[in-house]
Amino acid sequence: MAKPARKRQPKRKPPQLLPPWKVLLHNDDKNEVPFVIKTIMDLTPLNEQDAKLRTVEANDTGVALLLTTHKERAELYQEQFQSKGLVVTIEPAS
Repeated sequence: MAKPARKRQPKRKPPQLLPPWKVLLHNDDKNEVPFVIKTIMDLTPLNEQDAKLRTVEANDTGVALLLTTHKERAELYQEQFQSKGLVVTIEPAS
């Protein structure tokens, strides 16, 4: 009795890491610091201390790195922050 032919799985490339993108918070003159901190905490996994540090950095220097993620998520963060009236840009992290 012949053995049934085994189906061969197509060779797959190992999953590649998606290129990283920076999510940058820019300082503005219209939003209060507590609102910015709360918004960062609401929209990202950052805790209160990290949200405060980034808010102060953006206030003092004009811009702060919020986090680094893949492009699609970075674009989502950008849209969410803009919907709250905050200025966030994204750029490749390379």
